[in-house]
Amino acid sequence: MGQCYGKNVSVAEDGHSKTSANGETQISPATPARSRKGRSGAATPVHQHSYSGGTPSAANAWPSPYPQGSASPLPDGVSPSPARSTPRRFFRRPFPPPSPAKHIKAALAKRQGLQKPKEGPIPEHGAGEDERPLDKSFGYSKNFGAKYELGAEVGRGHFGHTCSATAKKGEIKGQLVAVKIISKAKMTTPISIEDVRREVKILKALSGHNNLVKFYEAYEDALNVYIVMELCEGGELLDRILSRGGRYTEEDAKAIVVQILSVVSFCHLQGVVHRDLKPENFLFTAKDENAAMKLIDFGLSDFIKPDERLNDIVGSAYYVAPEVLHRSYSMEADIWSIGVITYILLCGSRPFWARTESGIFRSVLRADPNFVDSPWPDVSPEAKDFVKRLLNKDYRKRMTAAQALTHPWLRDAQRQIPLDILIYRLIKSYLRATPLRRAALKALSKALPEDELFYLRSQFKLLEPNNGHVSLENFRTVSLYLYLKYCYST
Repeated sequence: MGQCYGKNVSVAEDGHSKTSANGETQISPATPARSRKGRSGAATPVHQHSYSGGTPSAANAWPSPYPQGSASPLPDGVSPSPARSTPRRFFRRPFPPPSPAKHIKAALAKRQGLQKPKEGPIPEHGAGEDERPLDKSFGYSKNFGAKYELGAEVGRGHFGHTCSATAKKGEIKGQLVAVKIISKAKMTTPISIEDVRREVKILKALSGHNNLVKFYEAYEDALNVYIVMELCEGGELLDRILSRGGRYTEEDAKAIVVQILSVVSFCHLQGVVHRDLKPENFLFTAKDENAAMKLIDFGLSDFIKPDERLNDIVGSAYYVAPEVLHRSYSMEADIWSIGVITYILLCGSRPFWARTESGIFRSVLRADPNFVDSPWPDVSPEAKDFVKRLLNKDYRKRMTAAQALTHPWLRDAQRQIPLDILIYRLIKSYLRATPLRRAALKALSKALPEDELFYLRSQFKLLEPNNGHVSLENFRTVSLYLYLKYCYST
């Protein structure tokens, strides 16, 4: 990431990594089978091994391994192997440690159709003839060239590139737009085809937020899929960070983090997890310093139900959450990524850094962020607490995006707090609780700190209570809206 260097994280490194043009080491977006509830093992812990042998003295030879009085199978005059009596030696690590990246690389190979050829006899004539070619027809309009004139390339990603274009007709005639062009030739697996379908569905479903890139329409022809979106000409958040020498002031960082949390809470409420939040995926609408920021690139995003766990390995190495590496995660993985971005904004370095992918993953799984070295002593306690509550390795203890907006570091009585999907989970849990548990929760509620009360009051008001009470009808009204939104998107 250019000038954003990590520090004070000592991890064992092995393997190789691939580095993109901007210096970012990526977890290639690997999505194995779409089975979402399966769970595989975590990255294997690395153990330090030592081996030692006995140290015999001149008067005491190595003891015989055979029972006393029994005959040795060795010929007369032949002593046991000298290796049995070598002086004590320690070997720091006889074998390289297991790589946390191994299963990720395997998933990448599967996603891109690079599986190892199956071993076995050569198939007989005619075998495999019933294998059907991939259906790369999406059902989108096919008149892209008639409506838009392509311009210069403005960006390049994993699966395609983005160009500017001018609308030649329609409601936005004469307007500049961005067109993401995805080559059908690169869609070599059913998973890659489904990724494109899902990205368009998500963009259609997530319309209406100020910090979300506006989607216009999708087209296709024999060679490409064209996704037409709003053009953001202010550059990436990453470029802004680097132009400031890698660090924002707390007040400027707040303005950025509030926009990120606002749009992510909106996505989560609609049942969408982004899964690739990083500074490169936030664009400014204009060069102006106070221009609005837009979230882009939903190519790795997915729909998710409140109690569902995903197991797809996707994201970018420096921003990936520990539970993603353990292949069992939900919306909390996005919150971790926001914590990494906030850490970078406040101090100019990454919280987890190494020279290889495996080293980065080990750091994410084991290391703790550095809050001791400069400039952290000069950062406010509220800001440090905010970052720590996002970068908690236990995803159950992280704040949600809506909760984070009510944290003392960001709290603003004038700011509208979005409805949190967590409220539905809490109400559902309460309704299923035993009378004793309900009584205990009622007693505990009287000891809640002001931070949590502020959050709960804001959520209570959003449900539009009648005469001080939230009825089942209030929940039904909001739930119906969310249900229809989900059905439309899927």
